[in-house]
Amino acid sequence: MSAARAATDRWHETVRSAGTSLGGWIGRSSYLRKWLVLGAAIGVIAGLGAVVFYLALTQATHLLLGVLGGYTPPEAAGEGGGAGSGDFTRPWAIPLIVCLGGLASGFIVFTFAPEAAGHGTDDAIDAIHHNPRKIRVRTVVVKLVASAITIGSGGSGGREGPTAQISAGFGSLLARVLDLSPRDGRIAVAVGIGSGIGAIFGAPLGGALLAGSIAYRDDFDFDAVIPGLITSIVSYSVFGSLLGFEPLFGYAAADYRFTDPLHLVWFAVIGVLGGLIGLLYAGMFYGVAGLSARVPCSRVLKPAIGGLLVGLLALALPEVLGSGYGWVQQSLARESLMAMPLWVVLVLPVAKILATSLSIATGGSGGIFGPGMVIGAFIGAAVWRLLEPFAPGIPDSPAPFVIVGMMACFGSIARAPLAVMVMVGEMTGSLTVLAPGMLAVGLSYLIVQRTGKTIYRSQLGTREESRAARLRLGMPLLGRVAVAGSMSEPRLVLGADTSCATAAERMHAAGVPGAPVVDGEGRFAGTVTRTDLDGLPDDQAAGPLARRVDVSAATVDVEGNLDQALDAMSDRVRWTTVVDGRRRVRGIVAVRDLVRGYRAEVEAEERRVTNVGSHVEVLEARVGMGATVLGRPLGQGVLPSGCLVLAVQRGDAVLPGAASTVLRVGDVVTVLGRPDLLEIASRTVAGNDPSD
Repeated sequence: MSAARAATDRWHETVRSAGTSLGGWIGRSSYLRKWLVLGAAIGVIAGLGAVVFYLALTQATHLLLGVLGGYTPPEAAGEGGGAGSGDFTRPWAIPLIVCLGGLASGFIVFTFAPEAAGHGTDDAIDAIHHNPRKIRVRTVVVKLVASAITIGSGGSGGREGPTAQISAGFGSLLARVLDLSPRDGRIAVAVGIGSGIGAIFGAPLGGALLAGSIAYRDDFDFDAVIPGLITSIVSYSVFGSLLGFEPLFGYAAADYRFTDPLHLVWFAVIGVLGGLIGLLYAGMFYGVAGLSARVPCSRVLKPAIGGLLVGLLALALPEVLGSGYGWVQQSLARESLMAMPLWVVLVLPVAKILATSLSIATGGSGGIFGPGMVIGAFIGAAVWRLLEPFAPGIPDSPAPFVIVGMMACFGSIARAPLAVMVMVGEMTGSLTVLAPGMLAVGLSYLIVQRTGKTIYRSQLGTREESRAARLRLGMPLLGRVAVAGSMSEPRLVLGADTSCATAAERMHAAGVPGAPVVDGEGRFAGTVTRTDLDGLPDDQAAGPLARRVDVSAATVDVEGNLDQALDAMSDRVRWTTVVDGRRRVRGIVAVRDLVRGYRAEVEAEERRVTNVGSHVEVLEARVGMGATVLGRPLGQGVLPSGCLVLAVQRGDAVLPGAASTVLRVGDVVTVLGRPDLLEIASRTVAGNDPSD
């Protein structure tokens, strides 16, 4: 083993050891302390990541479009508010630069991290649902670089995708290093998405709400909102402290007041158009993606072809280049919007959809959130331009129409209407538009919802659609069954320094589909399956197993329950490793163990209910200092026979009245039983001798 490899292994073991200690502390912490620490950490990285990407994109745009292309696009007010250079000084260079930017981006992505292709938010959402530990650090770095090149060279994309990937990737890293529970890992990735987007757009409240809504089409994850508030305000503060707190589009409609109900008619028109154009956005984007997949050429070349077509389109419509936020800024003011040709305003929503599809759906790197804002803005601008000469109740400024268009179009097709509505209000410093804008957003959302479409295909409909939720519905008592009583002894545990060939032979001999892997200190390092090792070339088969370990594999604590074990199982591997507080492997829980443990709990529950009888009442009692039940599992008969413990409230958590539940001082126990037995149980739980 080389000295460099040995040093790397020592570094990994040091990180794993530190992560075990810190993760244990996090696991023992209260909800408040846990999410103050994790939320602040993710927020700092989200803010710094947004700053790094903003500066990288600014420099890339200046070099590629400005210096080489001789063209400077207009800027949003929060970016300086520059008017841009107007016409192209070297029009022949624009298609070439966008094409070469796509080629460079494609080469970087498909060489180093193919999962960084496209907009990236779908991959982060998929991580929330299936494995919050799976986002690689390499993916984050590749996404940042490739997106700066794609957008900086004129490709049509948003800057929110890379920033969301950075912070979601850090949340995923924390889930791996600290061995967070699957539930906490999902929250960490979700608040990473929200805080990254909230930071780069200067919209912390919208970012927090996005954390709760981005993963589902028709549901809202309230568990992510409070951590999201902490994370988003930290990321916003970091970004603003370094680059300023000015709203992205300034205070575009700060003077607007909703005083004329006739405005609702025109906002309803914007809402209907926003929903229909949103459907067109999703349809064209994935249509181009499907067409690109069928083109018989290298994946590296496809973003270059898309870039060439965008560059040619830009010769007629320069507004499609880059993020387009500067053009939104111009659409917010009456004078600059009236200066644009009407045909440009009318055509731009569809042209921006086409340019974004050619830039990102072909394999380029960038976000689709930002372009959605531009598309919606020009829907509102087009309605205002068409109605302003003759219609009654049209405001003098187009800003309210533009803002409502941004809310309605992307809020509907992203299936996150509340989050996007608040976010646009923050980005434009125009919260007074929220009230009348609700009608437009509601109409656009209903139109999109009726079709079942979304721009984020990894979204689930509701939380009940996840595999774990479906299994819990059929086996509702899983949370009452202790892992320790249901797990099996591992038939094979492999060392990270074992060769891949030897590991494959041992798994075949043991007849197991995979095995946990431990490091030199005996700590869990990940898992490996036979399919990971079968068919490796000889030089790779002779290498150490550490290079093939799935470090994103989730675990369950030996003191946990089968509900948590089910949550930790991935779609690819139907078993999970049981570890203790020092990350030592204690056992394996497979699907058969879940069924066996569940069957035993159902039989025990039937016996407990039979013993209760029919003439019963309910008791709630707090466990006192001198109670004889302290530190003893309920299954040891700590309460009179015939009493059934329904639940145990411990602080903010409610635990099942399972046989494995151990009572602590201050727990509130809910018991079902006959009145005479409940009187004895009350004294026992409170700390009085029942014989007194």
